[in-house]
Amino acid sequence: MLLLFALALHPPVARAQVGHDPHGSPYRDIRKGHTVTPIGGYFSGDGGQFGIAPHGGSLYGLRYEIRNGSAVQVGLGVARANLERLIVDPFVKVANRVSGPVEQRVTFAELTLQLNLTGGKTWHRLAPFVGSGLGFTFSGTTPADTSGFEFRRKFYFAPSAGVRFFITDRVHLRTEARTIFWKITYPDTFQSEPVEEPGTPPDNSNAVITDGRVSEWTTSSWLQVGLGYSFSF
Repeated sequence: MLLLFALALHPPVARAQVGHDPHGSPYRDIRKGHTVTPIGGYFSGDGGQFGIAPHGGSLYGLRYEIRNGSAVQVGLGVARANLERLIVDPFVKVANRVSGPVEQRVTFAELTLQLNLTGGKTWHRLAPFVGSGLGFTFSGTTPADTSGFEFRRKFYFAPSAGVRFFITDRVHLRTEARTIFWKITYPDTFQSEPVEEPGTPPDNSNAVITDGRVSEWTTSSWLQVGLGYSFSF
């Protein structure tokens, strides 16, 4: 009885809970729902071995994403780029073959998949991620290019990595580095001898392409930043 009375007067102190105090934890939940992010950035690369694919210029666009799980989110993206490219004329003298750069506007439309490396939480307001995009490009013709080369519609694959900094639980700053993979196909005229300065194939050919390789996969870099806003219906 004396022991029970003593315990009633002096209850044992609760052991400290394992983990972070919720108010002092560096982790915060990322809001589930929808996110809209205006983006801007820069597109670089060499345009392939002849520099005739679009490269080097600014772009702007919009991303829409939805996150229902703790780590994965999917979305759609569209961007408009004002790029440059060279023109290679296979019909003239070799010394006059390359001209430009000229402007080439390209629209990117893609489906995106993103994996948040910290799951459904931020760490000190940071949320690093990796992702990928699958999409198509749409571009117009370049009247100055009479070689037969057209960029037009291209399928591309875009792995990426980046980080989001959450200013509030709804607003975040997004930075991302991407690599674009796409295939360039050259016209048959690139294998013909120039009318103004024909060579003597196969050893002294003056054709643009002399090894029969009329296509190649190339890569370009795409750096972008955006300001995202999250909301729920």
